[in-house]
Amino acid sequence: MPIGNVTRGTTGVNRLRRVDRWIAALPVLRRTADPLVADVGYGARPTTTLEMRDRLARVRPDVEVTGIEIEPERVALANAGTRDGVTFRLGGFETPTPGGRRPAVIRAFNVLRQYDESAVVDSWRIMQDRLQPGGALVEGTCNEVGRVASWVTLDDVAPRTFTVSLRLAGLEVPSVVAERLPKALIHRNVPGERVNDFLRDLDLAWAVAAPLGTYGPRQRWLAAVGGLRDRGWPVLHGGSRWRLGELTVPWEAVAPAD
Repeated sequence: MPIGNVTRGTTGVNRLRRVDRWIAALPVLRRTADPLVADVGYGARPTTTLEMRDRLARVRPDVEVTGIEIEPERVALANAGTRDGVTFRLGGFETPTPGGRRPAVIRAFNVLRQYDESAVVDSWRIMQDRLQPGGALVEGTCNEVGRVASWVTLDDVAPRTFTVSLRLAGLEVPSVVAERLPKALIHRNVPGERVNDFLRDLDLAWAVAAPLGTYGPRQRWLAAVGGLRDRGWPVLHGGSRWRLGELTVPWEAVAPAD
């Protein structure tokens, strides 16, 4: 039996472009001998699954994507319009795939947001157990148009990183992402929790960098990321990712206190 619950299933064209860009850069996708990617909980329409396959094929032309939904009518609708390199299956967090193959990457976006926080770790574990050795689970959420997003990247053992991805044009404060934190963190944005400290310091660094806004929001963001690092936060990667409006830290830097 599929593991999980039927969720609202809302989706939209180009909504998951930011997380797809992240997945396309994952080393496991480029080096795996079996480039199978699973999209768990794609929603009422298969739009974002099809888009993901197109984006990932630019860096891995032989990629295969399996969209997974727990609602039979959604699967039937998706299968009516499938294409080469994409399949759709009935299922949930157990992540059924063609031939029982293990995915190199699992994307589960805007799914656990609709569950209780208590369900997160068990759901993660079920999906992690389906990964190829060294594979990646990317779980998170975004707003309706994909301009504000955050996600956790896990391997087959544990969560490894937390990423914020924002559209910089028109950004007032980075903590706008508080409303779109992954379920594991959204209720932890309170004093005494690390994610609250992180967003507070990020907003402060953004405010301090305001004079750089004269040269554009990207320059202000780069200065803010540098300021956050100067405050002791273990910011990962470098300018090529930061320029995209991304900011990644080790999971331990923001993980819940208990």
